[in-house]
Amino acid sequence: MIAVIRQRTTLPWLIAIFCLIWSSVFAVARLGLAHAPPLTLLSVRFAIAALVTLVLAVALRERLPSGRQMLGLAIIGVANHAVYLGLSYLGMRHVPAGLTAIIVSANPVLTACLAALLLDERLNARKVLGLGLGVVGVVFILRHRIVAGTDDWGDMLWPLGALVALSGGAILFKRLGITGAGFGGLSVQLAAASAFLAGPAWVLEGGLAAIDPSGEFWFSLAYQVLLASVIAYAIWFHLLKVSSATAASAWHFLIPPLGVLFGWLIMDETVMWVDFVGIVPVAAGIWLVTRSGTPLRFLPRR
Repeated sequence: MIAVIRQRTTLPWLIAIFCLIWSSVFAVARLGLAHAPPLTLLSVRFAIAALVTLVLAVALRERLPSGRQMLGLAIIGVANHAVYLGLSYLGMRHVPAGLTAIIVSANPVLTACLAALLLDERLNARKVLGLGLGVVGVVFILRHRIVAGTDDWGDMLWPLGALVALSGGAILFKRLGITGAGFGGLSVQLAAASAFLAGPAWVLEGGLAAIDPSGEFWFSLAYQVLLASVIAYAIWFHLLKVSSATAASAWHFLIPPLGVLFGWLIMDETVMWVDFVGIVPVAAGIWLVTRSGTPLRFLPRR
C-alpha cells in the first residue's frame, strides 16, 4: 500500500519533468543543428548516451537484458530513437521547433488507435472525447499557423513520419512485454539507434568532420544526452510500464504549448496568440483521457 501511495505521489512530478525536457529539447536541438548535420548529431548523441546509461546500469548493479530482450530493445531503439528523432531532426532544418512539437504531440491519438487494435486496450467514450479534444486543440494551432503563411505543409511530412515511429515504438514496447530493463535496456536501445544512423550519417553528411565544435554545439549535445536521451527516456519507459500505452502517451498533449514557448524563448520563433488558445481543449483532453481516480491507470504487474 505504501509503495502504491509513493508511486501515485511521484508520478505527477515525473510527468512534469518529462514534459519540460521533452518539449524544450526540440528548441535546444535546433541550436546544435546550426553546428552539425542532423544524422551525425544524433549518432554522436546516442553513442555517448549509450555509454552513460551503461555506466549507470553497472553502478546501480542492475541485471542486464538477456539476449532475447536485447533484440526487442534494439528494435524499439531504432523506432523510438533513430527513426523518430532522425525524421524530426531532418524536418527541423525547415520546420520550427514549436511546430515539430505540435505535430509529434498527436502521438496519443495514433497510439490510442493502435493500442485498441493491437493491445486490446479499452477505448471508451470518455477517452475518445478526450482524445478528440486534444486533436481539436492541436489542429486549431496548426491550421492558423499554416493560414498565416509562417509554415509549409510539405515540410510537415518529416515530423509526421516521426509521429508514426514514436507511436509504433510505444506499441512495440507494450507488445513485446519488456520489463525491468532499466538503464541497461536503455543503453541497448541507444547503441542500436547510434549504429543504425552511423552509416547514413557518414555517407550523406561526411561524419564527424562535418561538426563545428563550438560552445553552443557542446551545450546542445550535453543537454540532449543527459536530459533527453537519459532522464526523459528513462521516465517515458517507466510511464509505459506502470500505465496503459494510451494513458502514458496522453501527456504528449502538453508538449504543443510548451514546445512553442521554448521555441520562442530559445530560438526566438514566432509565437501566435492561437498557440495559447489551443491549450484549453488540449488540457481538457488530457484530463478526460487520464481520469480514473489516479493520475494514470495502473496495471497489475505480470
